[in-house]
Amino acid sequence: MSDLLQVLQWRYATKKMNPAKAVPQDKVDYIAEAVRLTASSSGLQPYELLVVTNPALREQIQAVAWNQAQVTECSHLLVFAAWDNYTAERINQMFDLVNEERGSINAGWEAYRQQLLNSYPQRDAETNYQHAARQAYIGVGTALIAAAEQHVDCTPMEGFDPAKVDEILNLSARGLRSVVILPLGYREEAGDWLVNLKKVRRPREQFITELA
Repeated sequence: MSDLLQVLQWRYATKKMNPAKAVPQDKVDYIAEAVRLTASSSGLQPYELLVVTNPALREQIQAVAWNQAQVTECSHLLVFAAWDNYTAERINQMFDLVNEERGSINAGWEAYRQQLLNSYPQRDAETNYQHAARQAYIGVGTALIAAAEQHVDCTPMEGFDPAKVDEILNLSARGLRSVVILPLGYREEAGDWLVNLKKVRRPREQFITELA
C-alpha cells in the first residue's frame, strides 16, 4: 500500500481535539499552499481560504456551528469562502494574472476569456455562487489529503449557519460566502468515541465501475 493510501486509512473525522497541542505553522502553511495549488474550473480559483486562530472569533463561530467542540479545540480553523458571484472584473483579474506570469498573450486563451465573459456574468448570482462553491470543495478535498500527509487531524464541517459565519468574519463586504469550515488539530484519543472504530467504506465492486 502506498504512503498516500496509508495516511488516508489513518485519517478520520476527528471528534475530539487536544486544545493544548497546536499544529506547527509550517504544517498549516503546507496545507494552505496545497489548497492554493489545487485544481479549479478555468483556473479562476473562485474562493478564498481564511485561517482563523483568534479564540474569540472561533468561539463565535462555534456558537453558530451546532456547538461543535472542534471549532475551539483546534489550533487553526480553515474557512473556505466562495465568491458570491462571477464578475467581469474577477474573471479579467485572473486572466490578466496568467498573462503577466507567463509573459505572453495567447490568442486561444484570450478567446476563452471572452467566452467566459459572455457567459458567467450574465447568469444569476446564486447559480454562480453554487458553481464557485463546488470549486471550493475541490480545495477541501486537497486540504484533507494534505493534512493527512502531515499527520494533522481535521474534520470537514457543513454543520453551521453560513449567513452568521459570513457576518462574524465580515465576508459579505469582500464578496464572499462561507462554504465549509475545517478545524486543524490533533486528536485527543481519550475523549474521542470514533478514534478506534474501524474505517468503513463501500467495497470496491460497489463503488468503482470499469468500462472497458
